[in-house]
Amino acid sequence: MSANTKPTIMKNVRVAVVQTGSVAFDQEACLVKLEQLTKTAATNGAKLVLFPEAYVSAYPRGSLFGAGNEMYGAGAEAGREKYRIYWESSVEIPGPVVDRLSAVARSNNVYLVVGVIERELGTLYCTVVHFDDKGVFLGKHRKLIPTFYERMVWGRGDGSTLPVYETPLGKVGSVICWENYMPLVRMNMYQKGIQIYCAPNADGCEEWNVTVRHIALEGRCFVLSCNQFNRKSDFPEGFLDPGFEKNVYGEGNEENFIISRGGSCIVSPQGKFIAGPVYNQDAILYADLDINDCIRGKLDLDTAGHYSRPDIFNLSVKTKEQRNVINVSHDGDLGQIPKTTKREVNDESTEKKLERLAI
Repeated sequence: MSANTKPTIMKNVRVAVVQTGSVAFDQEACLVKLEQLTKTAATNGAKLVLFPEAYVSAYPRGSLFGAGNEMYGAGAEAGREKYRIYWESSVEIPGPVVDRLSAVARSNNVYLVVGVIERELGTLYCTVVHFDDKGVFLGKHRKLIPTFYERMVWGRGDGSTLPVYETPLGKVGSVICWENYMPLVRMNMYQKGIQIYCAPNADGCEEWNVTVRHIALEGRCFVLSCNQFNRKSDFPEGFLDPGFEKNVYGEGNEENFIISRGGSCIVSPQGKFIAGPVYNQDAILYADLDINDCIRGKLDLDTAGHYSRPDIFNLSVKTKEQRNVINVSHDGDLGQIPKTTKREVNDESTEKKLERLAI
């Protein structure tokens, strides 16, 4: 199929949302568990399988990594060591974990969508990776804004990783957790025609269900909301800050104390639950999607089409990758930038080139 040929859309698509917990900071154990659960979902007919936010290798729930009053005291060293362990268990893209996930997608003939902790240099990013059913790595989305204490350990993504993929299942994309409260992010996805809206997250609150139902209704798309189910025993001893259970979740010192209760669900383009929400257990949620429901719903509401006013409002999205360092060779040409960009600025001075790239 050529790059310009649109895929034939399947009439009915079975999807699976996997609600489970990471084996925190153990990359290998997370991957083994993912392999097993993906096989189960595929055996039950799923063509797309979604895993939660930060599944490989952990959502950093329960620790501030030494921040606060002890940021520059004795507590800082313990926090730095926690960060090192987190970094060691994170994922390089491309890299061995991406290759392994590719093999999982290929061997199970599924589209695979997985929340990972990506590392680049010394910084960690909350990222979602996408694979097609042949194991091809389609791309990634980095979370644009880490939320609250996530900012202690995660960097910010940019507009270069906001993809929606045209697939035989429909148009598939991902928005992570509280990014979904950013109206302009949602509008960007609606403009791209998203139909299977993956929302890996870490929010088990009742209010979150209102959010995902609103998105489905607003975007006339299927929303797959996927959260982890974690117990205290899923985290290594010493990772959780002292008093975390009491201060955040109430009393709960026993090993089976629930840290993240899940709440995963699948919602129709009319804002109705068609699977879940499920709480307080591991689960795989299934739903059979008729992608034509996305079109039927746009009879009366198309927020990027007939129900928009571009003469009054418009959205500009900067899709260029943002870099701290741009190398300039001695002849004034710009190094390590795409050839198309070089051609665009060929007749400009070096100063103009730098100014252009800084936009």
